Amino acid sequence: MTERVTLITGASAGIGTELARVFAANGHRLALTARRADRLQALAAELAARGGKKPIIIVCDLQQPDAGDTIAAALAAEGVELDNLVNNAGYGVFGDAIECDRADQVGIVDVNVRALTDLSLRFADQLIRNKGGLLNVGSVAGYLPGPGMAVYYASKAYVISLTEALRAELAPRGVRVTVLCPGPVPTEFQARAGVGSGHDTALLNVPAAVVAQEAYRGLMANKRAVLPGLGIKIVPFALRFFPRGFILSATSRFQRQRH
Repeated sequence: MTERVTLITGASAGIGTELARVFAANGHRLALTARRADRLQALAAELAARGGKKPIIIVCDLQQPDAGDTIAAALAAEGVELDNLVNNAGYGVFGDAIECDRADQVGIVDVNVRALTDLSLRFADQLIRNKGGLLNVGSVAGYLPGPGMAVYYASKAYVISLTEALRAELAPRGVRVTVLCPGPVPTEFQARAGVGSGHDTALLNVPAAVVAQEAYRGLMANKRAVLPGLGIKIVPFALRFFPRGFILSATSRFQRQRH
C-alpha cells in the first residue's frame, strides 16, 4: 500500500509550523515545503525527536511557475500519496496598491492564488482516492474589501470562494474541505507585510498554536469554515448589517492606523 502523507505549504514559520506540529502529534506523516531549508530541517528534526516519522522536506518557492511540478516530483520520488493537503503559504504587502512594488503584489497572486489552485487541483485525485482532506488557509480579510492591502484581501476572497466551491464538488467523493479564516495572528506575516501591530486588539488576536488546533479539529470534523476566536466569528455575520460603502470606508481607516 502506498504510504500517505499530509503536505503543508509555508511550513517554516507561523501557522504553518504549528499546523505541522498538530498534524504530527495526531499521527500523520508529513511533507513540508517552504523556501527556507534550515527552518524546515530544524522542524523536521523536532518532530522526529518527538517520536514521529521524519517529514519529507521539499525546498520550494511557490512563487515560481514550476513549483507544483517540483513538489509533485519530490513526492513521487518518495513513493507517497497525499491524504491531506494544507495550502497554508501566503503573504501580503501593506500600502496603497498603486504605490507598492508591482512585482511583489503580483507575487501575492502567484502564491496565494495560483499555487494554491494548482496544488488543490493537481492532488485532488489523490485526496479522492484516499478519502482525505483539503485545508486552505484564507483569512477573515477575505470577507472584506481591503484598501491598504488590496491584493492580499482580494486573494483571500478568492481562497474562500474557491474552497467553498471545491467543498461542494468534492464532498460527494468523500473529501473533507475546509477553509481557515483567522484574523490577526502574531507571526512573521506582519513584518513581511510591513504592518504595525499596535492597532490590533486582544479580542481579535489568537496565537498561531490555537489557530492550528482549531483548524485541525475543523478539518477532521469536516467544517465548511473555521474562524478562530470569538471576535473573528462574528465578523461575517456582522457585515450583513452594514452597507458595502460603510465597510469599505471603515476598513480603509482601520488599515491606515495599523502602519
